[in-house]
Amino acid sequence: MSVSSPSMCGGGETGKRIVVWFRRDLRVEDNPALAAAARAGGEVVPAYVWSPEEDGPYHPGRVSRWWISQSLQHLDASLRRLGAGKLVTRRSADAVVALLQLVRDTGATHVYFNHLYDPISLVRDHRLKEMLTAEGIVVNSFNADLLYEPWEVVDDEGQPFTMFAPFWNRCLSMPYDPPAPLLPPKKINSGNLSMCPSDDLIFEDESERGSNALLARAWTPGWQNADKALTAFLNGPLADYSVNRKKADSASTSLLSPHLHFGELSVRKVFHLVRMKQLVWSNEGNHAAEESCTLFLRSIGLREYSRYLSFNHPSSHERPLLAHLRFFPWVVNECYFKIWRQGRTGYPLVDAGMRELWATGWLHDRIRVVVSSFFVKVLQLPWRWGMKYFWDTLLDADLESDALGWQYITGSLPDGRELDRIDNPQVRATFKL
Repeated sequence: MSVSSPSMCGGGETGKRIVVWFRRDLRVEDNPALAAAARAGGEVVPAYVWSPEEDGPYHPGRVSRWWISQSLQHLDASLRRLGAGKLVTRRSADAVVALLQLVRDTGATHVYFNHLYDPISLVRDHRLKEMLTAEGIVVNSFNADLLYEPWEVVDDEGQPFTMFAPFWNRCLSMPYDPPAPLLPPKKINSGNLSMCPSDDLIFEDESERGSNALLARAWTPGWQNADKALTAFLNGPLADYSVNRKKADSASTSLLSPHLHFGELSVRKVFHLVRMKQLVWSNEGNHAAEESCTLFLRSIGLREYSRYLSFNHPSSHERPLLAHLRFFPWVVNECYFKIWRQGRTGYPLVDAGMRELWATGWLHDRIRVVVSSFFVKVLQLPWRWGMKYFWDTLLDADLESDALGWQYITGSLPDGRELDRIDNPQVRATFKL
């Protein structure tokens, strides 16, 4: 097979033409694939493929689809301002097939994209590289989602870590710092590709519009809005994070996780800016604020570790890492599951959390611990049910982080909570979390 001449998007076979495939990296700042394409000096075709069928049971839920639609509009406007013309969109049940066709339509010579680490993406990316390379297309991929690639962080024997603390200590003591975040390209050359047609992407149906309209009152997707949210956190709640992070009755956390999940915000930028704050506060003798930075960076480390586990243990979203728990006799009870989902358990803190989740697509991380502990250790329902419900309803639904969290609560990680450790949600409700 050979790449056919471009017939739909104009242009000929003159010079370098690069398709930049956007996924969960919906930003122009510190986007290594986009930056490399802009530096290469050829014509750039920014593209997004909507293929939820590929994700099987983990296709994006309603609130995630709303976020993607808003973020793509913001990204498209940013690309246009840089001269890229527009973001080319495709709707397909097979992203690889759609990208191959886009390469043919544009006469592209290169495809650039940023890494993902969930098992579905790893298989898809390998297949894409094989098929494009066979057709003579140059494929380059980059790290835009992590401080360090999973294969860079190993123990003294060269093996992957199986516990968080030594993993994060190794990350913090690596002989080289994570790369500094990249500035947005000054200009993106699209040549005469601006007329390349796009498919209309439908992310919501009529029945969802009312509920989705409520989300816009609390959240503003888009990479520039993510940057504003980061600045507000750094200049406000971060200093008292060590004291306030467990309080679920106020805006005490960063609220950055949806922006990080969809790649609107660079984790490297977050890391470097928090480290700079930490150094300033350390020099000033502000030990409480310095400790706040340490604890917040640990939450970044947990996000890193979730992808690390997914890369090294691709079935971590399906099977416990501790083999002796793989055949635990969970209570398969649809009625219990429904009562938990609807917030009708009779435990006020659990029920308030579940109703908040359904209404807003958000839960404070302390309340996530409460409702998931109740699910696993009181109702003894299969943890994969809870993880899937979180995936369907959370704005920051993240397969790797959700798998890590639920496995930790279930006690199926080497450093997770013991399965027989039961938190009393009625007692917890008397405390100011």
